[in-house]
Amino acid sequence: MPQSNKRTGRRPSLSMPILRTSRAQHRAGNLTLGSLLAGLGERSFGWAIVVFSLITILPLPPGSSVITALPLLVTTLQMTLGFPHVRLPGPLARMRIDRQKLRRRLLGLRPVTRRLERRLRPRLEVLFARRHEPLLGLALFVIAFTLFLPVPGSGWFPAIALFIVGVGLVERDGVVAVLGLAFGAFAVLLTVVIVLSLAEGAEAMMG
Repeated sequence: MPQSNKRTGRRPSLSMPILRTSRAQHRAGNLTLGSLLAGLGERSFGWAIVVFSLITILPLPPGSSVITALPLLVTTLQMTLGFPHVRLPGPLARMRIDRQKLRRRLLGLRPVTRRLERRLRPRLEVLFARRHEPLLGLALFVIAFTLFLPVPGSGWFPAIALFIVGVGLVERDGVVAVLGLAFGAFAVLLTVVIVLSLAEGAEAMMG
């Protein structure tokens, strides 16, 4: 199979490891955040950001991002503090995942992931050097914090930005990670603008 992919110039789908791991763990009856990350193996920060951002994008009730963003805050904070790998607190590690919702969201993101898959390759890897991890983690923490804020109309943007950066981390593609960070900066700016507009509106109503 790897030889076939090489001959045709195609690479395995980004979503395939998540789909296979979630299917196997669902059948075994132990599909949780902690087990899914453990099953995905190395590069835990990248995979954690990919998985948690996907969960945040799932069709959930309004305001759910306040809860689903918590794992992203924990993960990016651990990056900032220089942890060697992700260490999920017990309640987060035991959190159950709806496999069907995860699968539908992965399939729904195929237009985005197909474009990424055609361009992904190891490059600008200096961005992922150990000495740069705290600064990268801090930037991601800021993006995750905007996702945590219950600001209407802004939630998808930081989640998608984190997903793109997470893919860059997994594939060691610094160019994709930089694009994700740029999109994240836009998401942060958008959130600030919305918050200021809401504050001005509230002040005008009170005045």
